[in-house]
Amino acid sequence: MSGWLKIVGLGPGSEAMITPEVTAALQDATDVVGYVPYVNRVAPRAGLIRHGSDNREEIRRAEHALQMALEGHRVVVVSSGDPGVFAMAAAVFEALEAGDAQWRSLDIQVLPGISAMLAASASVGAPLGHDFCCINLSDNLKPWALIEKRLRLAAEADFAMAFYNPRSKARPEGFARTLELLREACGPDRLIIFARAVSTPEESIRVTTLAEAEPEMADMRTLVIVGSQQTRLIERDGAPLVYTPRSAD
Repeated sequence: MSGWLKIVGLGPGSEAMITPEVTAALQDATDVVGYVPYVNRVAPRAGLIRHGSDNREEIRRAEHALQMALEGHRVVVVSSGDPGVFAMAAAVFEALEAGDAQWRSLDIQVLPGISAMLAASASVGAPLGHDFCCINLSDNLKPWALIEKRLRLAAEADFAMAFYNPRSKARPEGFARTLELLREACGPDRLIIFARAVSTPEESIRVTTLAEAEPEMADMRTLVIVGSQQTRLIERDGAPLVYTPRSAD
């Protein structure tokens, strides 16, 4: 079988953060499949067909990619960041498990990328330097009650927390409720970082406290990090540094 499928991460935005492994896969591909803005990050060239689709068509997109690979195409499915973090790798495997039995014989690989979470952490220092958790605040695929439960338990365990998809235009109230819950569980002085469009020309980094945080500080291009009790801020000329020590009391 000559076709293959590679599920890759394009990193948070800058071309410099795309790994050489992913670059090589894109150069060898006959087809690129993904959400339109991510497909548009792949430069057109002779011999490459780009298949862009809507944001909420993940399973259909995965099925299309698997079928093209079965037919002999060299297919790359693109995600931003890392494909295994709230992205297309899980969607492809969901489609694989439920779909055509022939798809299971395909050569399928997941090629990691630099996640928005790690890029955002690096932009301010090392706030994820000790135990942390990562939560998707979108309630499109899970109920809000489950999100709230996980937030409370993460705060109780004193994890640093990284939040994806904090605040959409369709559901702005969710992040306001998140901030209220965190102020109650963590206290007003806990550090919070708003990292928007990291590694792009629109990058904006803001370090503040839960007491000063406002819902409008986040949108869907923002990665939010809330520190643990141990997380520290180092004041200096210019932007401060934030880190969480490697040990805990």
